[in-house]
Amino acid sequence: MELWTLILRTVLIYAVVFLIMRFMGKREIGKLSVLDLVISVMIAEIAVIVIEDSDAPMWKGIVPMIALMLIQIITALISLNNRKLRLWFDGKPSVIIANGKINADVMRKQRYNLDDLMLQLRENRVGSIHDVEFAILETSGKLSVITKDDEEGAADNLSSAGKAELLADADKGAAKDKFIPPKYRYEVLPIPLIMDGKVQDENLEKLEKTRFWLKNVLQEQGVHDFKDVFFCTIDHKGKLFVDVHHKRTKG
Repeated sequence: MELWTLILRTVLIYAVVFLIMRFMGKREIGKLSVLDLVISVMIAEIAVIVIEDSDAPMWKGIVPMIALMLIQIITALISLNNRKLRLWFDGKPSVIIANGKINADVMRKQRYNLDDLMLQLRENRVGSIHDVEFAILETSGKLSVITKDDEEGAADNLSSAGKAELLADADKGAAKDKFIPPKYRYEVLPIPLIMDGKVQDENLEKLEKTRFWLKNVLQEQGVHDFKDVFFCTIDHKGKLFVDVHHKRTKG
């Protein structure tokens, strides 16, 4: 009888945990922030306690798990429109390699050693640090790598006419390479200029740009109000991406 009770409790708790994780969203599967990790571990621990203690009512385990689920959902909903809260919970990405140079101070601060770096470079199919332009340690612990030959590989796929046009625009391209001031810290790539209709003035200041400049650039994209923009970024080459509500434009 105790065996069947144990099996029944296990199946029921499995069903409850499965539903809770589903309600918490796919974000839990794809990326675990510190908050997500804590909540997931606590739910797992509560589930084990409920299964092992057959004398305890199951609701004493289910209620805390539902409470944790609600905490995660409410926090996620609030942080959707509050970037400061997102940064507080998730933290900021860290630039491990910038312009082909390893940032030892950042590695030391994140307690990230060279073995970790080499492991994740191999996972990104990078054979040499010389091939890396930027390597960014994401808040999830994943290393995002941008290699020096990304653009060269794209150029190899161009037709003869396309290559000729690329060479003709070489001077313009060189100017774009200097779009972002050297002192700028590449904490995120691409760099957000507008998020949820709100201008990121801090990033504009670091880029030595103004709202007037941003407005003129957006008008070239057919956008006349900052509030119409859901997401706007710019990469280290000066290329702008604009995502407006209900329609998309790219430039």
